[in-house]
Amino acid sequence: QVQLVESGGGLVQAGGSLRLSCAASGRTSSNYAMGWFRQAPGKERDFVAAISRSGGSTYYADSVKGRFTISRDNAKNTVYLQMNSLKPEDTAVYYCAADGILTMVPRSYDYWGQGTQVTVSS
Repeated sequence: QVQLVESGGGLVQAGGSLRLSCAASGRTSSNYAMGWFRQAPGKERDFVAAISRSGGSTYYADSVKGRFTISRDNAKNTVYLQMNSLKPEDTAVYYCAADGILTMVPRSYDYWGQGTQVTVSS
């Protein structure tokens, strides 16, 4: 079992930045690939970014490439999502998730956090 807790969400103006954190407890998070997903009201949960167990491989959704950066600190059991140049369309609840393989498919992920709200005002 892995427990995931997100933090760092909030309200920011367009063009601003936020850094989300996902703290893992339970089984060692370095055993898992980690992903960030987001869900806006009335929409499906969408892939944002993912990182391999070692941090050597990363994937990004086209909509966030060049603006968001995923990273991890396995010593701290924490994964980060640095979000720059935020746009109103980035507004959503952001979730982190853990899985045994590196994938962009939400239903593949075994463990999920409770989510953190990100709101970008225009």
